[in-house]
Amino acid sequence: MTTAEQKFQPLPKRWRIQPTIPDDLSNMLSDFHPLMRQLLYNRGIEDPELAEAFLSGMVRFSTDPFLLKSMDLAVVRISEAVTKGQNIAVYGDYDADGVTSTALLVEFFKSLGVETRAYIPNRFDEGYGLNDEAVRQLANEGVDLMITVDCGVRSINEVALANDLGMSVIVTDHHHPGEVLPPSLALINPKQEGDFYPEKELAGVGLAYKLVQAYLSNYPQEGVKADDWLDLVAIGTVVDLAPLKGENRMLVRAGLEKLRRKPRQGIFSLAQAAGINLDKCDASTLGFGLGPRLNAAGRLESALSALRLLITDDLHEAGELAQQLDSYNRERQDMTNEIREKAAAMVLEADPDAVLFFAADPSFSEGVVGLAASRLTELYYRPAIVGHRGEAFTVASCRSIPEFHITRALDACADVLVRHGGHAAAAGFTVRNENLDTLVTCLRRIAEEKLGDVELLPVLDIDREIKLEHLNGRHISDILDNLHKLEPTGRENPEPVFASFGVDVRAARAVGREADHLKLTLGAGKNSFDAIAFRQGYWMEDMPDRVDIAYRFEINEFNGRSNLQLNIKDIRAAE
Repeated sequence: MTTAEQKFQPLPKRWRIQPTIPDDLSNMLSDFHPLMRQLLYNRGIEDPELAEAFLSGMVRFSTDPFLLKSMDLAVVRISEAVTKGQNIAVYGDYDADGVTSTALLVEFFKSLGVETRAYIPNRFDEGYGLNDEAVRQLANEGVDLMITVDCGVRSINEVALANDLGMSVIVTDHHHPGEVLPPSLALINPKQEGDFYPEKELAGVGLAYKLVQAYLSNYPQEGVKADDWLDLVAIGTVVDLAPLKGENRMLVRAGLEKLRRKPRQGIFSLAQAAGINLDKCDASTLGFGLGPRLNAAGRLESALSALRLLITDDLHEAGELAQQLDSYNRERQDMTNEIREKAAAMVLEADPDAVLFFAADPSFSEGVVGLAASRLTELYYRPAIVGHRGEAFTVASCRSIPEFHITRALDACADVLVRHGGHAAAAGFTVRNENLDTLVTCLRRIAEEKLGDVELLPVLDIDREIKLEHLNGRHISDILDNLHKLEPTGRENPEPVFASFGVDVRAARAVGREADHLKLTLGAGKNSFDAIAFRQGYWMEDMPDRVDIAYRFEINEFNGRSNLQLNIKDIRAAE
């Protein structure tokens, strides 16, 4: 085993058990179960009215789409294009957020009797966002109005080119704007200066939904409602890791209900191919089941197959596309593991104490470098950058930790970049190879300044300690009922994690294709619990008799049977 492989065991986590809710606040929330009071308090919710709104999936502020800056201009221009029969193009991104956004607008215009040109760039040939060749192609096809979704806010020159070629451009994008904004007719982005929309964290598909909502508010169409596309909003929002609070939470909750009740043909077929029961679909189903398969198309080939899946009504076509995406996803998993291992070896052999991980290689596929970077950040708790090094350019994806805003770091090195953009925790860029060393030096210097004195260990937030030996059937039922009320869970509304100490290990075995997962039977007093610990199979080399566990409660369904299972997030040897 190489040094890099030996180090590939995850870092120990710092367990942070949340403080107990104060008595005065507990009394204010007395209408709620004691466990729920603690969970609400841990999420910063201390007001009974706010708590009720949160649990019901409602929001307490106006979600008037016209609060978004320049929305009125966008709606008027779209109405003009529809009325005059002008050619409209929807320009999207190749990830799940971009594809669902594109599908939403394509179907919306179709409901108005307008056929649109859907354009999603090829990741490998064109890269992220607008590009000159695509803009010229659309202009040559006679497009009068181009609407971008999930991209465009940093495409200054490309939007200017579109204007020069006679196209009007409406940019809808949730990514952080740069210092200069694109010269579009309208820019729909709640993060831009002077925008008063209260929800700043809508995903790209959320903004596409708000555009449709605004249009139908001014120009109602019989039988057409913006809520018809809430299923797409839910998928794009969850998979893009938008915070699940406020309006996002409301939209995802409603979208999940639609997915359970009447899924579109493509999603139904994709769920069948993936072995997913949509009747019990939740945010995890989207994030770990459907989302990776939709993303796999753009990572390996073209995202157009994912778009076709979302908008088709044909059973046969949907079945073929679903099988194709499922196959892509399996291939994507294998490629991610291979790149992750090679990238880790490249970094750790050069500098075992690296504060920032950077690895680029011609063999790394552009489509999965982001996933490999994400796994490195998860395992080593460092900002990670993994890229494909081509003949002239390196295209890379970045993932980061809360202590390091990766897009701001890239902004500080922008003079050597061709293009870049993203969020605090994830970003991407293109750089000329002759500038690559300069860029890496710049990023490492910033990382040392920001992280040099920080203890780089991941924090595992724990909602509450639970004594498993005291649980009975009624207690478990109460816990599960209250956990269900927190759905949908995700970023900024995490699924609750509990801790139990001094638990007996009664049985343990490695499971999975590579024996990298751990199946356990745990004992506490007279109680016994089944447990699964994903990616923790390494414990089998030296499994303690008694352990402390951080875990989530879940219902495991297998062969038609359901049983309680502890999904273990972390294990420590008991003292």
